Amino acid sequence: MTYLIGVVWLVNGLFCKILNFVPRHEQIVARILGDDFSKPITILIGLSEIIIGLWVLSKLKSQLNAIAQMTIVASMNILEFILAPDLLLWGKLNALFALMFIILVYYNEFVLHKKLKLEASK
Repeated sequence: MTYLIGVVWLVNGLFCKILNFVPRHEQIVARILGDDFSKPITILIGLSEIIIGLWVLSKLKSQLNAIAQMTIVASMNILEFILAPDLLLWGKLNALFALMFIILVYYNEFVLHKKLKLEASK
């Protein structure tokens, strides 16, 4: 599950934002922050997502990472829900998918990993 979560961040950062395979992301940034710097800001967001993905895969400070992921996803989706719902792939329903991803990250780190650590200590 950790690898899946890491790959989600890597794919979204590289393909959707840096390589601009999904131009909607730059449009969302332009809507929220303005057109002037939407391209470089979208690329910076993509680089940040790649860093998060690599951090996930490294498993370093995984609880801090999970909290950061959940906070970032919630914050980004609240902003998009309010300021650019018409640009979202599933409109306001995107919030549901964001919540599902947050639950997945939470479950992976704070439930599944805890169980695995307990089993390993036996």
